Amino acid sequence: MKLKLTLNASEKLRELNKGKYHYLVLWYDIEGCGCGVNGVNRIIFSNDVKDTYRKVDSSSTEFSIWVPEQQAIFFSEELALDFKNSMFRLSSAGEILNAFISPRSLFHE
Repeated sequence: MKLKLTLNASEKLRELNKGKYHYLVLWYDIEGCGCGVNGVNRIIFSNDVKDTYRKVDSSSTEFSIWVPEQQAIFFSEELALDFKNSMFRLSSAGEILNAFISPRSLFHE
C-alpha cells in the first residue's frame, strides 16, 4: 500500500501535530455505523503502533504511516491525501474514500 501526501496535506499535518505524535494511521471507523463493513475511512495521529499494523509506503518524511492489517482491505493500494477548503481528502485513482476529514478528527481514535 502507498500513500502520497500533497504539499498542502503535509504542511497542515505538521501544523496540527506540533511534534506530539510519531505516527499517522489509516483507520476504518465503524463506530456507530451499524456493522463491520459499514464504516468511514479516516486518518488519525497516534503514538502507538501495534504488531498487527502494516507499514504503508509514503511520501511523508515526517510521519511513519501505518494501517491495521485487518482494515487494509477497506483502502486502495495507492492513495492520496490532500488538504483543501479546511478539510483533508483521502482518495485513490478511482474514487474518493473520504472527502471531508476534519482536522479535529485526527486526534480521536
